[in-house]
Amino acid sequence: MRSASPRNRIDALARKDKWYLGGLDGVVWAPPFPRWLHRPGFWDPAHLLQHRVGPCFTVAMLDQDGAEIPLYGGPGAANRSNLPPQPAGLPQRGDDSPSADWIWRPGRLTVGWRGGGDRTPKGAAIREVRRVLSGGILESSWSLPPELRDRHLVVCFTAQPAEDVSELRHTACGLAWTRSISDRQGRAMMVRMDLGGTSTPAWCQVALSEGRAVPEWEHSPFSEASEKLPFPRGVELPQRRLSGNLPDVHGWIWIAVALPVADDGRVALRLRLDPRLEGPVWGRSHDDRAQEAGARQPRTTAPATWESFFAGFPAFACGDPHLDRYFDHRVHGLGLNRIEGRWGNIRHPAIAEGPEYFHVPITYSAQCHMMEMRWRSGGREAWGSLLNFVDNQKPDGSFHGRLYPDHLEGTDFYHANWGDALLAVDDMQPDPEALARCYEGLSRYARWLCDARDPERSGMFTVVNHFETGQEYMSRYMVVDEGADVAGWRPRLRLKGIDITVYAHQLFRALAIVAGRVGRGGDASDWRALQNRSATAIAERMWSPGARLFTDVDGRTFERTGVKAAVGFYPLLAGLVTGGRLEALLDHLEDPATFGTPFPLPSSSVDDPRFSAEGVWRGKRRNCPWNGRVWPMTTSHVIEGLLRRRRRGSDRAGRLAADMLARFVRMMFTDGDLARPNCFEHYNPYTGRACHFRGIDDYQHSWVLDLLARGIAGLHVDAEGVEVHPLPHGQMHVRMGPVTARGRTLSVALDADRAILTVDGERHSGPRGTPLHVPWEEAAPMEPAP
Repeated sequence: MRSASPRNRIDALARKDKWYLGGLDGVVWAPPFPRWLHRPGFWDPAHLLQHRVGPCFTVAMLDQDGAEIPLYGGPGAANRSNLPPQPAGLPQRGDDSPSADWIWRPGRLTVGWRGGGDRTPKGAAIREVRRVLSGGILESSWSLPPELRDRHLVVCFTAQPAEDVSELRHTACGLAWTRSISDRQGRAMMVRMDLGGTSTPAWCQVALSEGRAVPEWEHSPFSEASEKLPFPRGVELPQRRLSGNLPDVHGWIWIAVALPVADDGRVALRLRLDPRLEGPVWGRSHDDRAQEAGARQPRTTAPATWESFFAGFPAFACGDPHLDRYFDHRVHGLGLNRIEGRWGNIRHPAIAEGPEYFHVPITYSAQCHMMEMRWRSGGREAWGSLLNFVDNQKPDGSFHGRLYPDHLEGTDFYHANWGDALLAVDDMQPDPEALARCYEGLSRYARWLCDARDPERSGMFTVVNHFETGQEYMSRYMVVDEGADVAGWRPRLRLKGIDITVYAHQLFRALAIVAGRVGRGGDASDWRALQNRSATAIAERMWSPGARLFTDVDGRTFERTGVKAAVGFYPLLAGLVTGGRLEALLDHLEDPATFGTPFPLPSSSVDDPRFSAEGVWRGKRRNCPWNGRVWPMTTSHVIEGLLRRRRRGSDRAGRLAADMLARFVRMMFTDGDLARPNCFEHYNPYTGRACHFRGIDDYQHSWVLDLLARGIAGLHVDAEGVEVHPLPHGQMHVRMGPVTARGRTLSVALDADRAILTVDGERHSGPRGTPLHVPWEEAAPMEPAP
């Protein structure tokens, strides 16, 4: 198929209510509750991985006498309920105009302003484009009409906490300083900040001030003096250091850089954030620690752009506008949270779990990123999402729960389905070197899992606190310990978790398969024995006849808990559910009294005594409740399990998977508005309302793009060949491609009664209702993997 161009795909996502921007490398500007959208530039904070840094900067325009030129228009916040109101008591720079002056697309935010003032015709059209560029650059670029070019200046200015700033100095493009910023753990990191533009400044100013810091020129300490200062072009910037450490004062250091407007009316203002890390940052050389760990050097590539990022994914169209739009919206979310592999401990490109303090690699969501990023040609981020944890593996074989660039303290621990994710990536984007390293790392992890979490050799694996599953505040923990929800991260529980046991089963299965691929075939029998032991335990000890669902087991008594939770469907992933048990699980998914809610599926059963669709636990609405909210993570697992059962012959599982997938995607549109796709942490299972109070959108905690590609387009790729076998979803015309997998170029076309698969230009077709399978040896010759 001929795909839409990356630019067209990006433009099709345009909307008037979003502001998240990212540079595809670990720096994002995505403030969850911004206060200053109505001001130019980026005053609200940005994030360098988990570190919050702000204020950033704002912009003012000055006329030839140094007076500020008022700007009108902008986001029109008053007409959009999802945009924050303008702060009371401050000059209202945005008016009540419609938000046609505010257009967001992945990678850029375009804002229309109108200039006014005593000497400037009111209504002069001005355009600002905000972007976050690779290399930690926040850019506000301007295009001015002729009447605002001659002898006018555009000023970028900021206010920084004086006690955190040192080494303020001139640069060729403006001013630079070093600032200490701290993460939520109080760990400080030094960041160099460069403020200026792409041309020689007209002047730079610095002032110390008490009071508050707001992005208003007339409230800055420069505004009174500026009216008395001439600002001629061509003033030579003195190249001297302003100071060493600044005086020990409390308050703010205000910094301003003024740039003249070019003859074509364009000017760009930038703030560059450059963390002072040991090791590789923004392309500097690899550190010695990585060499000692045996980590391979990251590939040298040009900085990612939004167009190149979209170009790596196939285009998708099925005729359902929600599904079609969500596919590319998901590409945007993955790009927003992309991390380039040049951040100290993070040495491979990967995907962060989300914005804010989630903007680091996290084990619980890395499995999702591997499933989705394998659809991008090359699979670098898919492999990197596991290799980063292998590179930083603990001496005992366990993994850190999250990775910080500059330290590995307080990283916690999360379980993850590494086995399925590893096979999925290797099926589509094989990399023998990466596979061998992952096999060694996951082998150590598996041995740790057996020793630390199943010393009884029961085949079931222990959860020691309610956070490490990624699913806190549930009855499944309280049934074995009434204090399970107050112990924090401390080891307290002895709960044999059904989800963790399925993850272990899938890990052993994957290691048995991969052992042969990496020349370790002698290991396979040991891994199969562990796989079989877990399979027996799941089937014989974790099925609850009373609940008609798989449940956890009390690690003290080895009795089933009988608590119905969404993780009870996870054995569908392992192919361990057939016959009457399969029908019982499918009944639950259709039963409104347990899990058959309008939006699939509640994390705890509706008849659970602690169930709350609103996420209230012990009388308090929680940030991350799992006692009834819909979590896209869990829903992805269950739809995945149904998809696998369908491929093994269950038509009922296929119909239910198609229905749940359509309802799942529709849930992730604010108020059902086709123009406003989202992905929050959790949702109400009855209304579909997201946790807007959390403010964390574009949270990559699921694998929706992957489910659309395999469920709707029906494309399945593995080491043996490629197959088209879509769910029975009723979409008459589906197109997806090009897909780059195993060095091949693939595309899929589904019509009412035919399925067409193209492999490197060679066309294969068959009845749509019958799996269309093409072994690799029957397809065109395979190109070497990139």
